[in-house]
Amino acid sequence: MDDRIKVSAPVYQQIAADIAAKIVEKRYQVGDKLYARSALASQYSVSSETARRAISVLSDLKIVKAVRGSGVLITSYENAVRFVQQYMDIKSIYDLKKNILDSLERQKQEAENLTRYVTEIIDRTDRFQNINPFIPFEIEITAETPYLHRSISEINFWHYTMATIIAIRRNRSFLMSPGPYAVLCENDTLYYCGDSDCQTRVRNFLYPGSAPKNPQ
Repeated sequence: MDDRIKVSAPVYQQIAADIAAKIVEKRYQVGDKLYARSALASQYSVSSETARRAISVLSDLKIVKAVRGSGVLITSYENAVRFVQQYMDIKSIYDLKKNILDSLERQKQEAENLTRYVTEIIDRTDRFQNINPFIPFEIEITAETPYLHRSISEINFWHYTMATIIAIRRNRSFLMSPGPYAVLCENDTLYYCGDSDCQTRVRNFLYPGSAPKNPQ
């Protein structure tokens, strides 16, 4: 449902303002006769009643005058100027309010879109991790670990962390599928996979009581 507020001047006021603007521009002169209501209605593609109301506005503001036998005559340039100025001031306020409302609507829509996108990416990430648990995590081995120079099997790495080491980076080389007898050396980077909580278990296991340097 579109609940935005529509702000605009009535059509007959717009027609009256347009006629007054043409007087200000000297396209119509004082003393000129306006078109009949039917001609105005056709010119502005409105009903005869709407055209009548537009002429009534101009008459009330003493810009035109109905003269029996002569029709509607333009009587005041100065009153037309005042009306146009007032109308433009009001129109500016209408336009400003409309722009503010449109801007708020766009911000609301953008916020809703952002929420939807964030929710979607979280859902997709969760689904991807659930169906693909082999996204590797990594952690650096430093001198702070009590398991330096001990093998993966010896420290029961999988038993305590439920994480599987899939590679070890040592200097500029990678040891893929290192197996249970691989030894942990300082400055090694372990690549491992597991569930979403295995990062915490690995950190706590390798560095009990302290945070590792450069954990990923």
